[in-house]
Amino acid sequence: MLAAIGLTTDVQAADVDESVLPGEAPEAMALRLAEAKADAVAADRTGASIVLAADTIVVLDGEILTKPRDTEHAVRTLTKLQDREHTVITAFAAIRTDDPARRVVRAVRTRVRFRALSEPVIRDYVASGEPLDKAGAYGIQRIGAKLVREVRGSYTNVVGLPLVEVLEALPVLGGPTL
Repeated sequence: MLAAIGLTTDVQAADVDESVLPGEAPEAMALRLAEAKADAVAADRTGASIVLAADTIVVLDGEILTKPRDTEHAVRTLTKLQDREHTVITAFAAIRTDDPARRVVRAVRTRVRFRALSEPVIRDYVASGEPLDKAGAYGIQRIGAKLVREVRGSYTNVVGLPLVEVLEALPVLGGPTL
């Protein structure tokens, strides 16, 4: 997404344990993970740059729906979501590497409603492999778009990065104004 709007990026994975902590609220979890990822990458950087990291979670009736462990877990998750509304929370952390105290950490919420889905539709989607590495067992930007009836809020948040909110944060850290 960032490259599509003209920003030059360098992608680096952060090795962060994404387990839910006991009693942790969904938004707190997303914020903690985004900041931990940004801190892990920023620690390896020298000079002045901005590190941006994000974490997306799916919440249904207060339950955090994690990345599926296997195909049957994905089927169960999608069955729970079908014909229901849930919340997608993406938190992002943007940190200046030359002054790590300068940071913006924020979470954005979007409501998503799935359409009614038959078991064959769910199993066909799971068989595509697309949902196996995604929170809530779906991705809206490709095949998973066929599962979604309605999005209330930021579409890019559901994809995994609330683009407008990130673009608003960058100038605060001395980054570009787009």
